[in-house]
Amino acid sequence: MDEVMRISRLMMDSFWPLLKAGLLTTVPLTVISFGLGLIVAFLVALMRLSNIKPLSALAAFYVWVIRGTPLIVQLFIIFYGLPKIGIVYSPFVSAILGLTISQGAYNSEVIRAALLSISKGQWEATKSLGMNKRMTLAYIIVPQAALVAVPSLGNSFISLLKDTSLVATLTVAEVFQIGQQIVAVTYEPLWLYIEVGFIYLLFSTALTYLQAYMEGRLGKHIVAQKS
Repeated sequence: MDEVMRISRLMMDSFWPLLKAGLLTTVPLTVISFGLGLIVAFLVALMRLSNIKPLSALAAFYVWVIRGTPLIVQLFIIFYGLPKIGIVYSPFVSAILGLTISQGAYNSEVIRAALLSISKGQWEATKSLGMNKRMTLAYIIVPQAALVAVPSLGNSFISLLKDTSLVATLTVAEVFQIGQQIVAVTYEPLWLYIEVGFIYLLFSTALTYLQAYMEGRLGKHIVAQKS
């Protein structure tokens, strides 16, 4: 009974520091990296679809390298490797840079597929109306492609939340890093790492419900468009 009480008190005492790290570091890190990654992904997707071969080849090379190497290696190159050539970033900035580059590569394929799912007839119709390519993309193609891409991008967002645990290796004080610090003092890795996993599960569950809500709203929007 005493052991149960001790473990319970330990987990209650550590819950707020872990949750606080999630709210102040993990969530902002996820949101910022995902937002910047979407910008990169959209630009890379357009480059992949470009008729300019050097641009298309450069984008394909970027996607090939980033998708073919582990994220942890990319983070280490940015934080530990670049200082050797005089490029130094803080742990938080290094984390954002690494996660953004990774998200840009993976989500570019999602966005590219979504853009390709729009029929060529839409382009031809807007051309007959006198709309240029930029206007067609902005007002016709991208809004429709967004409806297609949201489910996959939602899954990517949830995966990114969990991937932020890797930046603990850069000394970023997110949930996993704080959990490691508490374990180093209490010597209770089993229960504390279970609690760390529970914190990630809470955030992931909230995002899952948000994703389901957004998909439901978009589904109604698609039905309304078709009717």
